[in-house]
Amino acid sequence: MKKPVLILAAALSAVAALAPWAQKGGAPEPRAVAPRGPLLPHEQALASLFESAAPSVAYITTERLQRTGFFTAGLAQGAGSGFVWDRQGHVVTNFHVLDGARSVTVSLDASGKPLAAKVVGYAEDYDLAVVKLVDPPKNLKPIPVGTSRELRIGQSVFAIGNPFGLSRTLTTGIVSALDRHLPTSEFREIAGAIQTDAAINPGNSGGPLLDSAGRLIGVNTAIRSPSGGSAGVGFAIPVDLVNRIVPQLIARGKASLPGIGIRAVDPVLAARAGITGVVVAQVVRGSPAAKAGLTGVNRQTGDVGDVIVAVNGRPVETMGTFAAELDRAGIGTEAELTLVRDGKERKVRVQVVDVRG
Repeated sequence: MKKPVLILAAALSAVAALAPWAQKGGAPEPRAVAPRGPLLPHEQALASLFESAAPSVAYITTERLQRTGFFTAGLAQGAGSGFVWDRQGHVVTNFHVLDGARSVTVSLDASGKPLAAKVVGYAEDYDLAVVKLVDPPKNLKPIPVGTSRELRIGQSVFAIGNPFGLSRTLTTGIVSALDRHLPTSEFREIAGAIQTDAAINPGNSGGPLLDSAGRLIGVNTAIRSPSGGSAGVGFAIPVDLVNRIVPQLIARGKASLPGIGIRAVDPVLAARAGITGVVVAQVVRGSPAAKAGLTGVNRQTGDVGDVIVAVNGRPVETMGTFAAELDRAGIGTEAELTLVRDGKERKVRVQVVDVRG
């Protein structure tokens, strides 16, 4: 009976030797916290920017039907970002966030409480959409709107969104490039897109890109990455375009579409034929293009008519760049087209109109 007692006593002595605090009858005290002092000025500015902008950022959840078999379908959830546009409860996001959704909910606070919303308008050509909260809270905080016209390469930008479902995430970067062309719907592109190296990942779509004053300067919409994750090349729709399209979506449910009244040959066919520019396939009767004397492909002989190679002196090689240049010119203006027909170049002036009416 004495041997086990001796072994236990020896073990306790060893513990006491290894852990002097055990002799004092308690655990070691936490280390004292070193005083930090105030945040650096740029840290304070960034924290204030986030605290001010975060209440305007929305977490958007969608449900859509998804085929699960030949005769069955189930509900699939999607998520994206958005931001409060006005006190009436309109929230702006990307069209592709809502595409095919049968229901939409919006969360505006840290609790994640879902608020029912309905789609009021979308513009696939600009990858923009607007939903409206069914019962808007009284404390809605619309995001301040800036301008993209004055942006400079190298200035700081800040993205807030919900990447991978992680709500209200802030990433920082700079304007990497301006005037990029961003493909949207078939044959169309957004002119003047902003390129940034602020981390943008799946779920950031529809969230705001801010300047250092906390103003909206763009809507985050796409990344270019082989892996699908952020590779430092993100794109945003410029706010000057957003500020033109969103009021139309709220008022009419759709956006105007600049055009001149032509139908173009499929760019793939034009490229195979070695033609650079927009090959006019058909001219709509009574359209501005018809009044300016444009000619399409001869259906009987197959001979090519006019090829549009520039708008207002800016070269166009595809229908996407052509549409972007018409959008840049604006509805109600006259655009100068540079045309090539039978190897001869000429210039004509054409009225830009809303082809959606």
